[in-house]
Amino acid sequence: MKKSLLALAALSAIAGAAQAQSSVTVYGVIDEGYIGVTNKLANPTLGTPAGGVNGVTNSQSSQFGSGAESTGRLGFKGSEDLGGGLSAFFTYEMKLDPNNAQIPSQTADENRQSFVGLKKNGLGNFALGTQYTTIFNAVAATDPGMVNNMMGNVIYDKMSGSAVPSMSITPTTNTYQSGQNGAYTYSGMQNNTSFTVRANNMLTVTTDTFSGFQGNAMYVMKNQNTNSSQVTTGQGGYTSGTTNSTAWGLGANYTWQKLLVTANYQNFTDKSAYALNAAGQYTTGGTVQNGYAGQNGVGTNDRDNQQYYAATYDFGILKAYVQYINRKTMDVNNSANYVARTAQQIGVRSFVTPTIETWASVGTGKLTVSNSGGASGIATNNLAPNATIGSNAANFGAYQLGANYWLSKRSNLYAIYGVERTSNQNYVLNANPTSFNMSNYAVGVRHTF
Repeated sequence: MKKSLLALAALSAIAGAAQAQSSVTVYGVIDEGYIGVTNKLANPTLGTPAGGVNGVTNSQSSQFGSGAESTGRLGFKGSEDLGGGLSAFFTYEMKLDPNNAQIPSQTADENRQSFVGLKKNGLGNFALGTQYTTIFNAVAATDPGMVNNMMGNVIYDKMSGSAVPSMSITPTTNTYQSGQNGAYTYSGMQNNTSFTVRANNMLTVTTDTFSGFQGNAMYVMKNQNTNSSQVTTGQGGYTSGTTNSTAWGLGANYTWQKLLVTANYQNFTDKSAYALNAAGQYTTGGTVQNGYAGQNGVGTNDRDNQQYYAATYDFGILKAYVQYINRKTMDVNNSANYVARTAQQIGVRSFVTPTIETWASVGTGKLTVSNSGGASGIATNNLAPNATIGSNAANFGAYQLGANYWLSKRSNLYAIYGVERTSNQNYVLNANPTSFNMSNYAVGVRHTF
């Protein structure tokens, strides 16, 4: 009888220990509020550059919407102690939109993170799957606005709320169309022009901290390696290309007392089959920038170099931020076609009372587009189709103000206001430069769980 009781006690202890060694956590964010956008666009309104009509377009939109401060999400994460300082871990996280009647499916935008990995105490960890890039993780740790989704941040340049109608140009005919969303994207203020946020098929390696230093690395690989080459009959052009996508990145962080310094670099190369006509213009496979709007989709025939450097210092009463970002996306098959963007920003964040937290940031930057041009003066740079032949530039600036009122550790009210502008954009169309001025404002409530 005593032996049976001892055996039962031993089995219960083993089961309890095994249960204690693994854990799964459900977490998420729900963010809802009032969001407004205003947009002032000055450029030719309709017609070709030779005969267009000049005008100014003022647009406004407002809605009860979601995700102004934080994108809604539902996630599961867990770990298991394997013994000897080794553990396994996983994360699966999807986007939530409270205003969408459809249950999220696995699109590129809705699969925010999904990876599995191993960790060794005192050494570091590695993971495989859909993950944030090296630069995004560094920005998340050094951004005064905590990577919210509002205008006014030149480093993490997002916009929340209804898209405002503006102007766009059809590159093949060089004509303007009204009522299209997205012309502002060529002012350097599009939805996260700054860097690629996440990627599929990624291996990440993260070290523990040694003497204040901590390192990060990533490698992305999705190759098919199918080559093709063919002359386009009767057009004088040709088709060719290898289909594969690769990326790599390195980052280093240094922490000393209240100082944090980070330096990061990442490179994406996306190749696809393409076809060019006699004028050297794409008929298929035109260049597309990698990771537009923070999604994890790959680009097309682009080579994308991205750098980020930042520092923060906690003075106690406030925390100060300095940031610099540089990105250059080039056409793999024509290096004369590229878009280059640089931006710098300073900011502060502080608790003015135990429950009221505020932040402010201001930044400037420059977007440069080079275009080799083609037949009849039609632009061939798919990265910025409304650029004229030659080199074009846009200087832009932005600022953002925000505040949180913390009701508890998990619930807060917020108010955010951001402004973006272009001071001199040299996309001279119909002898008039195009300019953009936009503002974005939101008040809402956020709950994390």
